[in-house]
Amino acid sequence: MSLLAALYARKSNDQHVADDQKSVARQLEHARAYAARHGWTIDEAYVFVDDGISGAEFARRPGFMRLLNALKPRPPFQVLVMSEESRLGREQIEVSYALKQLVQAGVRIFCYLDDRERKLDSPIDKAMLALQTMADEMERERARQRMVDTMSRKARSGHHTGGRCFGYTNVTITGADGTKSHCEQHINEREAAVIQQIFELTAAGFSRVAIAKRLNAEGAVAPRAQRGRPAGWVQSSVHEALHRARYRGEIVWNKTKKRDQFGERKSIDRPDAEWVRLPASHLRIVSDELWDRAHAQMAVHRAPRRHHTRARESRYLLPGLSRCTACNGGVFVRIHPGHRPHYACTSHHQRGNAVCLTSAQFPVPDLERAVIDSIRDIVTPDLVDDVIARLREIVEGDGGDLRIRLAYDLQAAEQQAGNLAEAIAAGGDIPALVTRLKAAEHTRLALATRLQQLGQGPVSPRVDWRETARQGRRMMEDWRALLTRNVPEARQVLKSLLAGPIMVTLFADEHRRGATFKGHLAIGGMLAGTAGIALQRGMASPVRLERTAFRLGGGRSIH
Repeated sequence: MSLLAALYARKSNDQHVADDQKSVARQLEHARAYAARHGWTIDEAYVFVDDGISGAEFARRPGFMRLLNALKPRPPFQVLVMSEESRLGREQIEVSYALKQLVQAGVRIFCYLDDRERKLDSPIDKAMLALQTMADEMERERARQRMVDTMSRKARSGHHTGGRCFGYTNVTITGADGTKSHCEQHINEREAAVIQQIFELTAAGFSRVAIAKRLNAEGAVAPRAQRGRPAGWVQSSVHEALHRARYRGEIVWNKTKKRDQFGERKSIDRPDAEWVRLPASHLRIVSDELWDRAHAQMAVHRAPRRHHTRARESRYLLPGLSRCTACNGGVFVRIHPGHRPHYACTSHHQRGNAVCLTSAQFPVPDLERAVIDSIRDIVTPDLVDDVIARLREIVEGDGGDLRIRLAYDLQAAEQQAGNLAEAIAAGGDIPALVTRLKAAEHTRLALATRLQQLGQGPVSPRVDWRETARQGRRMMEDWRALLTRNVPEARQVLKSLLAGPIMVTLFADEHRRGATFKGHLAIGGMLAGTAGIALQRGMASPVRLERTAFRLGGGRSIH
């Protein structure tokens, strides 16, 4: 019986070099030929590719993650073919652990460049692996240093080495042969006028929030907003403009490094001695005199602030998990000394009426209690029977061919994995997103494998519905208990249950103030996972969450 072979290919950058040995196309071509010579069968479902991803990256490499997820509970292939060990990565510890997982799962590993099998049977094998991975990591470090030297040379020549910067237009300079030579920045007069205004308003004593609101009210051009977020100036973008040395005619390069000593993506500040400072009078937008006046005024109003990091978890329930219905901006907790904290629209309070007119606020405890009560009303053990019944109808009913339904679910799983990968690239809650991406990849692979196993016959999955219902009811009880313990645990439950942000509408009049919220809980999909299937429609779709909370005078009522 022929062995089933999987292929893995990776290339570090996205440069297209058609005949390059290191391009993924060439790697796969050679790997296929190598497998054919040995009489192995290749299934396209087990061809794993990461194109344009560094060997130092492991958590954000979809092909690599799919490969490792395919090993459990039992790998569907017996052989893995790749060009060399460095395709798995160029970090000793991570690569060694990945190879150990493959070998322990019973997968034989072959490298076609030197036509050998990588084994870990003896201390000598392990020592040779350590030497090889050390050499690969050293090559990555040399490549990194070459890139740093190249970027440093460009920076010292006055060439632009980064992306888009507000206030400037990137201009590509071509050589005599018509090919791209380098990139330069030219002042964008319309955007530069806004930068000049920011410094003048700061020097006049305006706060960053006041400046943001004023610019938005005037319709001033603003930096490009993050996807899905309201456009316009905000306190943080004003702050960044006030501290960008380029506006005073100075380029500061090499302030941070993007990866730590293990190669993982992590922004780390470099010592001042490593910074590269270059005069760039052609980029000056703000005079030294105006810069000094603005920063002197900022120093007068600057107060000591408690240090915090981006990764700190909120001590409130809804920040980061909710959006303002009016503008799709965030909802934050507004705190005034001597008063209870209130939820409010971030865009209104930081960007002004020009971006969002929602000025109403609602007490934090009341809104959080309303959300938790609503979820507890939905997430009950009784709900399990209804969801399980619908899941069973979808799986065992005669409403269509199982293969068609699985193909539909496979498409949904692939879309989910793509969305999570985009969220990771955007810099969200990385550990939580990576965990969800791994789960999505496992689901995707299980669906692909199931479709392959079905062949031409009408086969239905075997599900212990009684056990599924029992596990589902226990899961519901656990969730309900965690919701009422404390905010950190309730936030984790909310992250697990939500199928999207909670849309909050804040309103107020002379008699009352209130908040409505709408959302969807992915109950059915999670129970489908408990059942060992991955249907994403019907009652496996999200359950609607909707309620209104009011404060009437000194009392409170929730509907």
